[in-house]
Amino acid sequence: MMLCFCDDTLFFLLQLSGKRVGILGLGSIGSLIAKRLEPFGCIISYNSTSQKQSIPYLYYPDVLSLAANNDVIVLSCALNDQTRHIVNREVMEALGKNGVIINVGRGGLIDEKEMVKCLVDGVIGGAGLDVFEKEPGVPVELFGLDNVVLSPHAAMETPGSLDNIAQLALANLKALFADQPLISPVRLD
Repeated sequence: MMLCFCDDTLFFLLQLSGKRVGILGLGSIGSLIAKRLEPFGCIISYNSTSQKQSIPYLYYPDVLSLAANNDVIVLSCALNDQTRHIVNREVMEALGKNGVIINVGRGGLIDEKEMVKCLVDGVIGGAGLDVFEKEPGVPVELFGLDNVVLSPHAAMETPGSLDNIAQLALANLKALFADQPLISPVRLD
């Protein structure tokens, strides 16, 4: 099976079975990605704000060691002051010439100018991107590369997703007015 992530869409790009896949940000989305990779026999590891004791995957304390020990890194963490350009040239060099970056998080997680250089120069093997640093702008250099898959960030536009969002909002409102815990509280940490 060959695969590249762009939200819930799968594009066929690389041999997936047995690949070492590092997930940057093992929150709700990162955990779902890991769950989907397990049946393919992927060796899953992660980096997150803290090590999760109940998780069976190998934990790396920093993104550099995550990249150095994986064939693919999937970015699914939040964008904030600590994570802006967390994937810089040093991380891409650690990932290596056969490594692939999949970004389904936020465009600012990657130093996009350096990523373009690394893709053109063969420092990394490829990228699957559905988010960009200066959306809706996409670096024009990416359009001519055969080692890049570009996709619009359209997770919300899947069949039934708008109905699911409305149902979740309604459930949260009902919980709020009934003095019950919210279904999907927003964490501000």
